[in-house]
Amino acid sequence: MRITAVALRTESVPLSRPYAVANHATDTAAMVLLRLDTDGPYIGLGAATPEPEVNGDTHTEAAAQLGEVLEALRGREVAPPERFDDVLRRLRSPGARMALDIALHDLWARAAGQPLCELLGRVHRELPTSVTIGIGDVAATLTEAAEYLGRGFTVLKVKIGQDLELDVERLSRLRERVGRGITIRVDGNIGYRPPQLLALLRATTALDLELIEQPLPPELVAAQRLLPAALVDTLMADESLHDAADARELARAPRPFGLFNVKLVKCGGIAAARDIAAIAQQAGIGLMWGCMDDSRIAIAAALHAALACPATRYLDLDGHLDLSRDFATGGFVLERGVLSPLDRPGLGLEPLPAG
Repeated sequence: MRITAVALRTESVPLSRPYAVANHATDTAAMVLLRLDTDGPYIGLGAATPEPEVNGDTHTEAAAQLGEVLEALRGREVAPPERFDDVLRRLRSPGARMALDIALHDLWARAAGQPLCELLGRVHRELPTSVTIGIGDVAATLTEAAEYLGRGFTVLKVKIGQDLELDVERLSRLRERVGRGITIRVDGNIGYRPPQLLALLRATTALDLELIEQPLPPELVAAQRLLPAALVDTLMADESLHDAADARELARAPRPFGLFNVKLVKCGGIAAARDIAAIAQQAGIGLMWGCMDDSRIAIAAALHAALACPATRYLDLDGHLDLSRDFATGGFVLERGVLSPLDRPGLGLEPLPAG
C-alpha cells in the first residue's frame, strides 16, 4: 500500500475564549493541516499550531516547508514513521515536522489496525487533564474556575506572571473558594525574575500548588539550580525545553527543574517527544504533555504518546476546547476532566469536510 495523495492547507481559527499569558494575548489559532491518502482504505491526519512566541515558527513557514516535500511522499509505501526520516530531516520548521510526523503515525497505526498508543507500548489507561485559566482579575479567575468545575474538571492550571501581588491574591482566593479537593497548578510563562520567584514560593507555601511551570526566562533558569531540591521538584520546564539536547542539559545535576512539559510543536512531533521522554525517564524526571491552541488531531496525538510513556505524570491537553471550529471528530473521550483514547485504529479520528 502506497501514499497516493497529500493534501495541505492552513487555517486561522478564532478562539471562542481569547486569553492572556504573561507576555502576550491570544485570540486566534493559526494551524497547518495535513492529510495523507493511500491506494488502500487508510488515511493519515496531521496538524500543528506553530507559536512564534515559543520558537519563532509560524503556520505559513510550516506550510511552505511541507509544500517542498510533498512529492517526496507520493508513491512511498506505508511504513513505520522512522522510515520517513529522510523527508522529516528536510523540515527545519518544528510545526512542519509535527504535522507530518503525526500524519505518518496515524497512517501507520490505522494500517496496522491498532490504536497508536498500543503500538507504541501503552502503560497508562487514562489520565486527568488540567484546564487553563488565563490571566485576569480575581473575579474573572473565580468565575472561570466555577465554570470548569461545573463541567467536571478537577485540575485547574492558572496563568500567572504579570503582577506578583495580584497572582498571589488570585491563587489564595481560588484555593479558598475550591477547597483542597481540587488540584491547582500554575504557569508563569517566563514572567518572573529570580527575586519574584522566591517571593512567590514563600507566599504560596500554604496553598498546596501542584507545580509551577517555567517561572523564569530560559537565560535565568541557572538560578534555580541553587534552590533546595524539594523546591526544584515542583518546577517544570516549558520554554527552556525544545529538544533532546535541551532535555539532557536540564537533566544535568544540580537540576533547575524537577518536571518537563513536552509539547509536540516545540520538538517536532511524536518521535522527537519520545526521545525527550526517554531522557526524562532515565533521569527520574516526571512529564506533563502540553499543547497549544490545537486541533483535536494534535490533542489526540499528544494523548496517545503520553499514554505510552512511563514517565508521564500529568496532562495539560485542553487546547481544542476554545476553538470556534475543528477539523476532525473522535480521537478521544473527555469525561469529567479525564482523557481516554477511543478503541479505534490510529488516532481514532474522522476528518470533517474542508470549508
